[in-house]
Amino acid sequence: MSSFLDKVVRLFAYLAGTLIVVLALLIVYEATNRYLFDASSVTISEIQWHIFDIIFLLGLSYTMQQDKHVRVDLFYDSYSPKTKAIVDIVGTIFLIIPFILIVIYTSYTLVEMSYLQDEISSDPGGLSYRYLIKGMIIVGFVLLLLQSISNLAKNIATFREQR
Repeated sequence: MSSFLDKVVRLFAYLAGTLIVVLALLIVYEATNRYLFDASSVTISEIQWHIFDIIFLLGLSYTMQQDKHVRVDLFYDSYSPKTKAIVDIVGTIFLIIPFILIVIYTSYTLVEMSYLQDEISSDPGGLSYRYLIKGMIIVGFVLLLLQSISNLAKNIATFREQR
């Protein structure tokens, strides 16, 4: 199960990596238009922000998978593998998963309200369908939940091996 969840997260990480290239091209396009032709587009600017948001949200779970997330390593580095597994198990069950579930729950309400109101950008020429980008919060945190479950399974296995 854990390896399947890791593959799903990696798939979305590759998508985020591809979007980084798309974002870079859009930035070059917008900068060229702005400085050479004295023209800019609100739509292109908002698309850039939306792509950046998607990259960030899809990258959360991959960052956790690669163990590059923020952690206070003052004591953690000196712990034995068994103690690290215990700390990670407790942290995942009592901190990470509840936080993720709260974000998903509250984001669902936000997305639903945005959809029902047919929310659009407040900028003239901005993007419609604001609920789509808000929905990416849910996607990003569901992926983070999947990765947390994968890490939890790995830490439980490590704990059992160390006994």
